[in-house]
Amino acid sequence: MLLRYTLAFFLIGLLWEVASRAAGEALLPSPVTTALLFFQSLADPVYIGHMIVSLKRLICGLTAGALPALFLGLLLGHLKKADWLGAPLVYTTFPLPKIVLLPVFFLFLGLGDASRVLLIALTTGYQMIVIVRAAALSLDPVYETAITCMGAGRWDRIRYVYLPAALPAFLTSLKVACGTAVAVLFLAESFATTTGLGFLIMDAWGVGDTLAMFNGILDMSVIGLLLYAAVWLSEVVLTPWCRAVQLH
Repeated sequence: MLLRYTLAFFLIGLLWEVASRAAGEALLPSPVTTALLFFQSLADPVYIGHMIVSLKRLICGLTAGALPALFLGLLLGHLKKADWLGAPLVYTTFPLPKIVLLPVFFLFLGLGDASRVLLIALTTGYQMIVIVRAAALSLDPVYETAITCMGAGRWDRIRYVYLPAALPAFLTSLKVACGTAVAVLFLAESFATTTGLGFLIMDAWGVGDTLAMFNGILDMSVIGLLLYAAVWLSEVVLTPWCRAVQLH
């Protein structure tokens, strides 16, 4: 697996280098030049501060979106009365582009982190609710019947059947949400703030500093990749039965 990802990174770097030479360093800095600035930035306390702010917003937003989404997805998937009204509410509001609500959040919550965290949570949470609900609805009723016949109560069914059955779909949706969260973060940090990588990217673009701009883009990509890797590791640890099936 390591070889595959090494080749993928090499191919991306190669395509980037070709594009840089075609467009010119002034317009598209080379991957080597950008990588050097990236590592130099890791020694800059001010730049690290911006990275920490963005990472904090991402983690808080994903957490605030994931936990309610898991609960609501299971609730809608396994409780018909809740799904009767809840599912139409979710699906009629799901197509709304949540980013357009940012000015509304600014109006009610102010220009601080709360508005940006809520935007990330709302955007990613909707995706996860839909996926977890679908996984819950697709659960074979045989499992529920079997554990009920053994005298299991509601909490036992949740712990030993509902949650393990929905966990793979939930973690998959969380991996997808990592990419969505980074995109939303960039937009959220492009307005009414002087902190975060999104602000640095737009500030560099505004003054025509393409190297600093691509450095910010690379930083955001690395953070997104690290979050994705963290969820993948959680998936390996928490759902070993899925890995066993894949190996066969």
